[in-house]
Amino acid sequence: MNLKWFNRLALIGSVSVAFLQTSTVHAEEQPIVSDIFVEKVEGISDDFIHGVDISSVIALEQSGVKFYNQDGQEQDVFRTFKESGTNYVRVRVWNDPFDSAGMSYGGGNNDVKKAIEIGKRATENGMKVLVDFHYSDFWADPAKQQAPKEWKGYNLEEKEQALYDFTYDTITRMKNEGIDVGMVQIGNETNNAIAGENTWENMSTLFNAGSRAVRTIDSELKIALHFTNPERVGSYENIARELNLNKVDYDVFASSYYPYWHGTLDNLTNVLSDIVETYDKEVMVAETSYAYTDQDGDGHQNTVPGEGLVTNYPFTVQGQAHSLREVIQSVVDVGDKGVGVFYWEPAWLPVGPIENINQNREKWETYGSGWASSFASEYDPEDAGEWYGGSAVDNQALFDFEGHPLPSINTFKYVHTGAIAEVRVEHIRVVDLEFLLGDPISLPETVTVIYNDNTEGLESVSWNQEDLEKAIVGTTGVYLINGLLEDGTETTVTVTITAVNYTVNPSFEEANRSMWNISYPEGVQEHVTFQNNASDAKSGNYSAHFFSSEKVNFRLQQTIQNLEPGIYEVAAHIQGGDARNSEIYLFAETSTDEIKVNTRVNGWANWLNPRVEGVAVENGTLTIGMNVLADGGAWGSIDDFVVNRVGDLEKNDEDQAGPSVPEENLSKPEPDKNSEEPSNDKEPIIVTLPTKPVIEPIYAGDKTIRGNGQKNTTIVALIDQNEIGRTTVNSPFEIALERPLKEGEQIELYALDEFGKRGESIVVTVQPTQSNAETETETETESDKTTSLESENKGQMTEESTKTDETKETKLPQTGSIKNSFSLLGGISIIIGLTLFIFRGKRIQTM
Repeated sequence: MNLKWFNRLALIGSVSVAFLQTSTVHAEEQPIVSDIFVEKVEGISDDFIHGVDISSVIALEQSGVKFYNQDGQEQDVFRTFKESGTNYVRVRVWNDPFDSAGMSYGGGNNDVKKAIEIGKRATENGMKVLVDFHYSDFWADPAKQQAPKEWKGYNLEEKEQALYDFTYDTITRMKNEGIDVGMVQIGNETNNAIAGENTWENMSTLFNAGSRAVRTIDSELKIALHFTNPERVGSYENIARELNLNKVDYDVFASSYYPYWHGTLDNLTNVLSDIVETYDKEVMVAETSYAYTDQDGDGHQNTVPGEGLVTNYPFTVQGQAHSLREVIQSVVDVGDKGVGVFYWEPAWLPVGPIENINQNREKWETYGSGWASSFASEYDPEDAGEWYGGSAVDNQALFDFEGHPLPSINTFKYVHTGAIAEVRVEHIRVVDLEFLLGDPISLPETVTVIYNDNTEGLESVSWNQEDLEKAIVGTTGVYLINGLLEDGTETTVTVTITAVNYTVNPSFEEANRSMWNISYPEGVQEHVTFQNNASDAKSGNYSAHFFSSEKVNFRLQQTIQNLEPGIYEVAAHIQGGDARNSEIYLFAETSTDEIKVNTRVNGWANWLNPRVEGVAVENGTLTIGMNVLADGGAWGSIDDFVVNRVGDLEKNDEDQAGPSVPEENLSKPEPDKNSEEPSNDKEPIIVTLPTKPVIEPIYAGDKTIRGNGQKNTTIVALIDQNEIGRTTVNSPFEIALERPLKEGEQIELYALDEFGKRGESIVVTVQPTQSNAETETETETESDKTTSLESENKGQMTEESTKTDETKETKLPQTGSIKNSFSLLGGISIIIGLTLFIFRGKRIQTM
């Protein structure tokens, strides 16, 4: 018998026998047979808070979103959460989330009326309520703590009274409605301010005003204060000390914890434990979540995935369950005063599929079911007013995009019992390989996999030889090579073939940076440093970081000697912002010529990749670098210089040097005049990109260009040969514009791969405003709605699939608590187990 099937049968039999042992062990204490693995959390109390923040749910239901139960039947989402082990509902409260014309700001329109409606439904389904006061008319977080419009101009004393009154009136109304209020949160992520006050003395005055209101109503109600960024060294220690010094009355120190940004769980446990031990407070996690897919459901870009995020688990349902379980464990590890965990917005689903983007936008605006509506610009012009739209967390919900509960929704219940499933490959670790052009390409015989019980192993893989051959005989570029595990699971390996980079210390990672020269004009103070900060670096930890409040004006360069004569390309990466009146360019200087390519900065972590092509080096010396000039306040980072030799010099009849590039890599497009592409008279190299990005219809008045495409390509948009925006694709993508578009304007778009090679341009005409576009109907075909960035007559490669087929055979390693030696009892267990499973008509399913 095949050993893997042998182990699988042993598991089924062992599970069945475990369920039969009711004479000595209570059935409820045994792991539940499920679709997911959840390890039991030892020491968790029966009254541990399993909470969800579903503040947007009423607006979603008004938008037509439906929710279902585990059997596929439509059901009240509050009941579904109760059945899954939830015992608390958190609801945010804004003072007045409406503009002067009565139009809602969005985000669920969470005024007091909405809070009462949500609170009543939670109570009716046997769950307590945590009331989350923002003391703002819209989102409050560490970067935004605006006072409500009504409080504008109030001094501290007036604001203190207003906050007391609002808190008292709201809680009184909720309790009069029979709502089971169990906890009140005074402020939301108030690290730096609350209701516009930003000193600890004033903040504490407002905290205590809210506390007095709650204590006056019901002295038994728990009071929570909410903060974030537990990963910042000393932050929570300082906050708790200030609260103590200012004699703030509260019971629970609540923390946000999103694993992508907020450090390790060990650190979370440690900082919360310090607060318990030092100040005898209870602690909890007020917000957490994790993605179950990297796909977007509604056409509004999600917060994850993205560059620089920490992802401890794969973006799968099982990965989501593991993440939530581990957060619960970290709070339980604090001890008795670790009281609970709330999952943030697990029901914030798409109001319609991604292809119905226009209808989705209408619903977000009408019902406030997106994170912000355009009407929020009156109150929050710099954030919501610019980026309003749909749900940014639909891929972190505990329901699929159609409203069916995911197995991970039961994690709150399973942490008390444990849950087991058939062991299978859950995720294959990404394999990225890099080879120099001409070097032999060798692929691994095995890949590292993560099984759904969160263990790792190695699995044999066979690679597609046709894909491999393309890489072996190809030139520089990125090649995707498909592979299959023994059970039929598909995987890919990314092979990057590069030419030799002749830049010395190109990413500034080596301590000796003497090869780099930074020069300033006379009278300009130094303002460039080699900064050790991975979040500001394109790769590694270091970058050349610049900032000046006076004037940014410098030249960063390196001279490379002893190059073989030939044709070279020079590239670099730059990111940053606030560069007014700027002149920024990448340059390559030889003994006879200097070629410049203009570039710019376009926001933090939005890396641009200017490239100089066709640099003829005759005497072996080449100087490269970046020149930056901008008004005071400009900031940014430069990283990852590349100098590649791409061809030989050849002599023409006049003995003049000219480039020699393999003929098959060239095509004959019209010269591109984009200011960020080469400004010399050499035609750009046009390549066939392995993707088919599409653009959504563009209407007059739009300030964004939206579409879909393959990750890590860059979409560039131009009008009249002047760039108006670009973005790196994270499928879907958005290009933000500085002004609204006008009817009839023609927008040229093209894609760049990660090496700066560009695809063919297409032109899209701005259509009339949607209200005037009477010809647009629901029967419009998909091909009418989207425009390919690659022309159909170029023999394009098909778009790479990002999904794998359903697993054909499941691996079953012996892991965790289910390792068992096969004995006589094991054999009997198999027979009994199989009989029971057949009799009950059940099976353990893979996800």
